[in-house]
Amino acid sequence: MRTMIRVFAALTMCAALGTVSTFAQDQGKVRITGQALNLSITAGGASQPILIDIDRWSTPKTRTELIESFVKDKQEGLLKTLRDLPTIGEWRFPGYMGPDNDGIYRMGSPIRYAATQPRDEGGQRIIIMTDRVITMKEQFNQPRSMNYPFTLIEMQFDKNGNGAGAFAWFTRLKLDEKKGQLEIENYSSEPVNLKMLKLERRK
Repeated sequence: MRTMIRVFAALTMCAALGTVSTFAQDQGKVRITGQALNLSITAGGASQPILIDIDRWSTPKTRTELIESFVKDKQEGLLKTLRDLPTIGEWRFPGYMGPDNDGIYRMGSPIRYAATQPRDEGGQRIIIMTDRVITMKEQFNQPRSMNYPFTLIEMQFDKNGNGAGAFAWFTRLKLDEKKGQLEIENYSSEPVNLKMLKLERRK
Protein backbone atom coordinates (compact mmCIF):
# COMPACT_ATOMS: atom_id res chain seq x y z
CA MET A 1 0.00 0.00 0.00
CA ARG A 2 1.34 3.39 -1.01
CA THR A 3 1.61 5.71 1.94
CA MET A 4 1.45 9.50 2.03
CA ILE A 5 4.37 10.72 4.12
CA ARG A 6 4.88 14.23 5.38
CA VAL A 7 8.56 15.11 5.68
CA PHE A 8 8.78 17.27 8.81
CA ALA A 9 5.70 18.68 10.54
CA ALA A 10 3.31 20.62 8.30
CA LEU A 11 5.80 20.69 5.43
CA THR A 12 5.50 23.59 3.00
CA MET A 13 7.36 24.19 -0.24
CA CYS A 14 9.62 26.72 1.44
CA ALA A 15 10.53 24.25 4.17
CA ALA A 16 11.18 21.51 1.63
CA LEU A 17 13.72 23.66 -0.17
CA GLY A 18 15.27 24.92 3.03
CA THR A 19 16.51 28.40 3.86
CA VAL A 20 19.60 29.38 1.91
CA SER A 21 21.73 31.82 3.87
CA THR A 22 25.29 33.15 3.90
CA PHE A 23 26.01 30.29 6.30
CA ALA A 24 24.94 27.81 3.64
CA GLN A 25 27.00 29.27 0.86
CA ASP A 26 30.16 29.40 2.99
CA GLN A 27 30.21 25.65 3.63
CA GLY A 28 32.35 24.70 0.64
CA LYS A 29 32.60 21.10 -0.53
CA VAL A 30 31.39 18.38 1.82
CA ARG A 31 31.20 14.58 1.84
CA ILE A 32 28.56 12.64 3.75
CA THR A 33 28.91 8.92 4.47
CA GLY A 34 26.67 6.55 6.38
CA GLN A 35 24.25 3.64 6.18
CA ALA A 36 20.95 3.56 4.27
CA LEU A 37 18.37 1.27 5.93
CA ASN A 38 15.43 0.36 3.70
CA LEU A 39 12.43 -0.48 5.89
CA SER A 40 9.99 -1.27 3.07
CA ILE A 41 8.29 -4.65 3.15
CA THR A 42 9.96 -5.78 -0.09
CA ALA A 43 13.46 -4.77 1.05
CA GLY A 44 13.15 -6.52 4.39
CA GLY A 45 15.37 -4.06 6.27
CA ALA A 46 18.29 -4.17 3.84
CA SER A 47 21.19 -1.88 4.74
CA GLN A 48 24.04 -0.59 2.60
CA PRO A 49 26.58 2.27 2.59
CA ILE A 50 25.61 5.62 1.09
CA LEU A 51 27.97 8.37 -0.10
CA ILE A 52 26.89 11.95 -0.85
CA ASP A 53 29.23 14.58 -2.30
CA ILE A 54 28.14 18.23 -2.46
CA ASP A 55 30.46 20.45 -4.52
CA ARG A 56 28.39 23.66 -4.49
CA TRP A 57 25.37 25.03 -2.63
CA SER A 58 22.24 26.36 -4.27
CA THR A 59 21.59 30.09 -4.26
CA PRO A 60 18.51 32.00 -3.00
CA LYS A 61 17.69 32.75 -6.65
CA THR A 62 17.56 29.04 -7.47
CA ARG A 63 15.32 28.39 -4.48
CA THR A 64 12.93 31.12 -5.61
CA GLU A 65 12.82 29.77 -9.17
CA LEU A 66 11.95 26.28 -7.96
CA ILE A 67 9.19 27.52 -5.68
CA GLU A 68 7.70 29.71 -8.40
CA SER A 69 7.75 26.90 -10.96
CA PHE A 70 5.91 24.59 -8.56
CA VAL A 71 3.29 27.20 -7.66
CA LYS A 72 2.69 27.96 -11.33
CA ASP A 73 2.86 24.54 -12.99
CA LYS A 74 2.83 22.08 -10.07
CA GLN A 75 5.04 18.98 -10.25
CA GLU A 76 5.66 19.19 -14.01
CA GLY A 77 6.94 22.75 -13.75
CA LEU A 78 9.19 21.97 -10.81
CA LEU A 79 10.64 18.93 -12.56
CA LYS A 80 11.44 20.89 -15.72
CA THR A 81 13.17 23.67 -13.77
CA LEU A 82 15.09 21.18 -11.66
CA ARG A 83 16.33 19.26 -14.70
CA ASP A 84 17.63 22.49 -16.24
CA LEU A 85 19.88 23.16 -13.24
CA PRO A 86 23.58 22.21 -13.37
CA THR A 87 24.93 19.27 -11.41
CA ILE A 88 26.33 20.41 -8.03
CA GLY A 89 27.14 17.01 -6.54
CA GLU A 90 26.13 13.36 -6.57
CA TRP A 91 24.88 10.54 -4.36
CA ARG A 92 25.53 6.84 -4.76
CA PHE A 93 25.51 3.45 -3.04
CA PRO A 94 29.12 2.14 -3.13
CA GLY A 95 29.10 -1.60 -3.57
CA TYR A 96 25.40 -1.74 -4.44
CA MET A 97 24.44 -5.42 -4.73
CA GLY A 98 21.09 -5.18 -6.54
CA PRO A 99 20.42 -5.02 -10.30
CA ASP A 100 22.01 -1.89 -11.74
CA ASN A 101 22.56 -2.41 -15.46
CA ASP A 102 22.75 1.34 -16.08
CA GLY A 103 25.21 1.97 -13.25
CA ILE A 104 22.95 4.55 -11.63
CA TYR A 105 23.35 3.44 -8.03
CA ARG A 106 27.01 2.34 -8.06
CA MET A 107 28.38 5.13 -10.29
CA GLY A 108 26.25 7.94 -8.91
CA SER A 109 23.19 10.10 -9.55
CA PRO A 110 23.47 13.89 -9.95
CA ILE A 111 22.32 16.38 -7.32
CA ARG A 112 20.59 19.53 -8.63
CA TYR A 113 19.64 21.36 -5.42
CA ALA A 114 21.30 21.42 -1.99
CA ALA A 115 20.76 23.82 0.90
CA THR A 116 21.88 23.95 4.52
CA GLN A 117 20.92 25.97 7.56
CA PRO A 118 22.14 26.10 11.18
CA ARG A 119 20.23 24.36 13.95
CA ASP A 120 19.42 26.25 17.14
CA GLU A 121 21.21 23.64 19.24
CA GLY A 122 24.27 23.64 16.97
CA GLY A 123 25.11 21.66 13.87
CA GLN A 124 23.13 21.96 10.66
CA ARG A 125 20.25 20.67 8.60
CA ILE A 126 20.82 19.74 4.96
CA ILE A 127 18.12 19.43 2.31
CA ILE A 128 18.72 17.83 -1.11
CA MET A 129 16.21 17.75 -3.96
CA THR A 130 16.98 16.28 -7.35
CA ASP A 131 15.34 14.60 -10.31
CA ARG A 132 15.51 10.82 -10.32
CA VAL A 133 17.51 9.30 -13.17
CA ILE A 134 15.06 7.60 -15.56
CA THR A 135 16.55 4.64 -17.46
CA MET A 136 15.83 3.99 -21.14
CA LYS A 137 13.96 0.82 -20.18
CA GLU A 138 11.71 2.75 -17.81
CA GLN A 139 11.04 5.42 -20.44
CA PHE A 140 10.12 2.75 -22.98
CA ASN A 141 7.84 0.71 -20.69
CA GLN A 142 6.26 3.72 -18.95
CA PRO A 143 5.55 1.97 -15.61
CA ARG A 144 3.78 3.64 -12.68
CA SER A 145 7.15 4.67 -11.26
CA MET A 146 7.42 7.32 -13.99
CA ASN A 147 4.96 9.39 -11.93
CA TYR A 148 7.51 9.52 -9.10
CA PRO A 149 10.40 11.53 -10.61
CA PHE A 150 11.98 13.14 -7.52
CA THR A 151 14.52 12.16 -4.89
CA LEU A 152 14.43 14.06 -1.58
CA ILE A 153 17.00 13.80 1.20
CA GLU A 154 16.82 15.49 4.62
CA MET A 155 19.61 15.20 7.18
CA GLN A 156 20.25 16.62 10.65
CA PHE A 157 23.82 16.91 11.96
CA ASP A 158 25.15 17.87 15.37
CA LYS A 159 28.10 20.21 15.90
CA ASN A 160 30.50 17.26 15.56
CA GLY A 161 29.20 16.30 12.12
CA ASN A 162 27.29 13.22 13.28
CA GLY A 163 23.73 12.78 12.11
CA ALA A 164 20.76 10.91 10.72
CA GLY A 165 18.11 11.53 8.11
CA ALA A 166 15.53 10.29 5.63
CA PHE A 167 15.89 9.43 1.96
CA ALA A 168 12.72 9.49 -0.18
CA TRP A 169 13.89 7.87 -3.41
CA PHE A 170 10.90 7.62 -5.78
CA THR A 171 8.55 10.48 -4.88
CA ARG A 172 5.95 12.78 -6.34
CA LEU A 173 4.70 16.08 -4.96
CA LYS A 174 1.18 17.40 -4.53
CA LEU A 175 -0.03 20.63 -2.94
CA ASP A 176 -3.07 20.33 -0.68
CA GLU A 177 -4.44 23.82 -1.25
CA LYS A 178 -7.03 23.55 1.55
CA LYS A 179 -4.36 22.76 4.14
CA GLY A 180 -1.66 24.84 2.47
CA GLN A 181 0.60 21.85 2.77
CA LEU A 182 2.95 20.02 0.44
CA GLU A 183 2.31 16.29 0.45
CA ILE A 184 5.06 13.93 -0.59
CA GLU A 185 3.98 10.54 -1.82
CA ASN A 186 6.57 7.81 -1.64
CA TYR A 187 6.38 5.01 -4.25
CA SER A 188 7.51 2.34 -1.80
CA SER A 189 5.86 1.63 1.55
CA GLU A 190 8.49 3.48 3.58
CA PRO A 191 11.26 6.04 2.98
CA VAL A 192 14.85 4.93 3.51
CA ASN A 193 16.33 5.77 6.92
CA LEU A 194 19.83 7.22 6.98
CA LYS A 195 21.89 6.22 10.02
CA MET A 196 25.42 6.82 11.34
CA LEU A 197 25.90 9.78 9.01
CA LYS A 198 29.20 11.65 9.10
CA LEU A 199 29.69 15.10 7.57
CA GLU A 200 33.23 16.03 6.51
CA ARG A 201 34.80 18.94 4.65
CA ARG A 202 36.44 18.33 1.25
CA LYS A 203 39.10 20.35 -0.52
